[in-house]
Amino acid sequence: MILFVDLQEPFQFEFFRHALLAATMVGALTGLVGVFVVLRRMSYIGHGLSHSVFGGAVVGYVVGINFYLAAGIWGFLSALLINQTTRKRQIGADAAIGIITTASFALGVALISRASSVTRNFDAALFGNLLGVSTTDLWVIAGVLAFTLFVVFFLYKQILFLTFDAEVAPIYGVPAGWVDTLFSLVLAATIIASIRIMGVTLIAASLVIPPVIARLVTDRFAVMLVLSSVLGAFIAFTGMFISYYFDIASGASIVLLAAAIFAVVIGYVTVRNWIRFGRPVAGTRKLTSAESQALFD
Repeated sequence: MILFVDLQEPFQFEFFRHALLAATMVGALTGLVGVFVVLRRMSYIGHGLSHSVFGGAVVGYVVGINFYLAAGIWGFLSALLINQTTRKRQIGADAAIGIITTASFALGVALISRASSVTRNFDAALFGNLLGVSTTDLWVIAGVLAFTLFVVFFLYKQILFLTFDAEVAPIYGVPAGWVDTLFSLVLAATIIASIRIMGVTLIAASLVIPPVIARLVTDRFAVMLVLSSVLGAFIAFTGMFISYYFDIASGASIVLLAAAIFAVVIGYVTVRNWIRFGRPVAGTRKLTSAESQALFD
């Protein structure tokens, strides 16, 4: 009974209720989108794009534009530039992300260094501020989550095909260009909705760790999507209570919990595979022609 009462204590505070709801939605959102990011081997994009969005947010603040509008336009354009640059075979995805996003972040830092008053307004964007979540933030996160679910539901096969074999997908009629553009929009929106919650420094972890855990325990794509989303939501929800009771920064407690779960799962999977096969077994593969065709049958 005492434990139950203690767990109820944080709900007395409105800021905690808002933070808990925001963190849970962001966890589910980043867990879902992160599956596509991880399987496309673009894990670095979460870290990079969050830095790019930060630069856009600073520019928007300086010229007097709404945070979400400025960050949204800048983030979407950055994601498009990354996609277009990676289509050129001479430049890898990691290099494209590094060039575009660090240049944008540097612009934000340069503007901040010119005006000391700007620094105070962007501490939350850099490090996250779950305890300062507003009703507007909740609506933005909910809207992005609904939009992402809509896109994944109606373009499931196309995104799946592009995720596993981007070169073959157009041969089977997948409109790779506009699907990639739409995915860029979803990714940018996810980063923007999450940046004030997790901060620039921790978004990458929330995009990568839940999908990697899900990938370790299943090879089925649909199961991976659901599992990663549920894991992300659970980790964020639980991490908020850890933050409250141990007086730890919210974003840090969520990421540390995720890392701890990852360590346990990878240890278990490694031992299990050694027992079963005499060696660790992991990794993704490209779809065969028959499997590719079956997606659209």
